[in-house]
Amino acid sequence: MARNKRIIQNTDEKKAEIIAAARMLFLEVGYDATSMSKLATTAKITPNTIYWYFKDKDEVLTQVLSLEFIARLNEYHNQSFTNHTQRLLWVIQQLESVKHLITTVHNRLDYSEEIRALHESFHQIIEGLLSIELQKMGVSASKIDATTQIIVFTIEGILSHGLTDKRKYEICELLM
Repeated sequence: MARNKRIIQNTDEKKAEIIAAARMLFLEVGYDATSMSKLATTAKITPNTIYWYFKDKDEVLTQVLSLEFIARLNEYHNQSFTNHTQRLLWVIQQLESVKHLITTVHNRLDYSEEIRALHESFHQIIEGLLSIELQKMGVSASKIDATTQIIVFTIEGILSHGLTDKRKYEICELLM
């Protein structure tokens, strides 16, 4: 008699597979167009299995974005830039690759505590790194916070207005 063999898989591996499937779907078709059923099908699991690993789709999104952020942060530290304008343009380019997910985060801030916490944490880290860069550039301590906010707001504006590369460069050069 044939035996039904169940492959035992590490929890972290299964979560990673679900997150990889979610990342692909979220970037290709968007968060709203990705149902949990579609995610399950792509991850080759049953829809209920997702809920063994994640509370809801927002938690899946926060995991996808957290991993994206860590990967980009590691890449950032491995980059060599000849000037601060190049550095800022690189950051914008990285954010543009996930800008639809950034829009989703902003749209879901009022509905999800997890997404709100992720958003606040992201801003604290980015603004902290930006403050360090501004200090290195010689910006006075009294102007760091305001300058940081101006740069963050400008980046958000660049992401929401399909600007040409030339225009992005001009804006970043002026900021830096």
